[in-house]
Amino acid sequence: MRGVVMHTAGDVRVEEREDPKIIEPTDAIVKVTATCVCGSDLWPYRGIEPVDHMAMGHEYVGVVTEIGDEVKNVAVGDFVVGSFFASDNTCEICQAGYQSRCAHAEYVGAGGAQAEYLRVPLADGTLVATPGMPDEDLIPSLLAASDVLGTGWFGAVAAEVGPGKTVAVVGDGAVGLLAVLAAKHLGAERIIAMSRHASRQKLAREFGATDIVTERGDEGVARIKELTGGYGAHSVIEAVGTQESMMQAIRSTRPGGHVGYVGVAHGVELPGEELFFAEVHLHGGPAPVRRFLPELIRLIWDRTIDPGRVFDLTLPLDQAAEGFKAMDERRAVKTLLKP
Repeated sequence: MRGVVMHTAGDVRVEEREDPKIIEPTDAIVKVTATCVCGSDLWPYRGIEPVDHMAMGHEYVGVVTEIGDEVKNVAVGDFVVGSFFASDNTCEICQAGYQSRCAHAEYVGAGGAQAEYLRVPLADGTLVATPGMPDEDLIPSLLAASDVLGTGWFGAVAAEVGPGKTVAVVGDGAVGLLAVLAAKHLGAERIIAMSRHASRQKLAREFGATDIVTERGDEGVARIKELTGGYGAHSVIEAVGTQESMMQAIRSTRPGGHVGYVGVAHGVELPGEELFFAEVHLHGGPAPVRRFLPELIRLIWDRTIDPGRVFDLTLPLDQAAEGFKAMDERRAVKTLLKP
């Protein structure tokens, strides 16, 4: 099969890779209908994380072509959406709603979802079948549910977003934009999107943002305080993963407020004394997407939400390198790849 391999920073190639096979009786093989480039893929692409001939991709939807002997919840022919972490969905951690930290968790991306086929471990606890074969126009939204929508949703839930709340979102990538959508659906009264890019500001407003803040760092914090009567937001979603973005999120939150952090942390260190006196709640990490998948699939299937609009570039799998480059240069919010 064809699959995307990152040889080293900035060097993305589509190569012939070995077809995946059933290894464990709990596995399933999925023929990938659509996959995509994630913002987190840009960390190794930019040389910030080490990379050496790594199979790429952890977001996927497609049709089950083969199942192991112990798989019961999905069948050959099902169209499925899966999380980037495989989980049994039965251990105590999963039952508490944190499938991304399942006692038996496996990173699905290790198999490289930017490919024609993907082996999914722990298929019963990882994959969720759609009610039927989706219409073509629903596929981008279902793909978004496998990571960026579920991650933005978790950021909003972790930040205790709800009716009457003022929410600020730090980060205007796909996760940040879909955190805006999630905040709107969860009933937030006011949603402040922090963005410097006109096209992303426009989509943020269409997803439900009521205010746009272009400032960053201390200036961004001051602007949030100004918009909230000096208090700060009730809920802040951090969707970047840098020291600046995390501190901006914490400092934009009012005492007693909540920060939901879902940006993959790189070099983030929290100052203990400032954190002590900030008196804010911090909750986040790798999103337990599996917790939200049934609800998100229903909302997409019923056409209540349309998260697939974050995909502003669609390319064939063979042009994956251009998809990475476009996102790196901020010419695209998110690239969808069709095998």
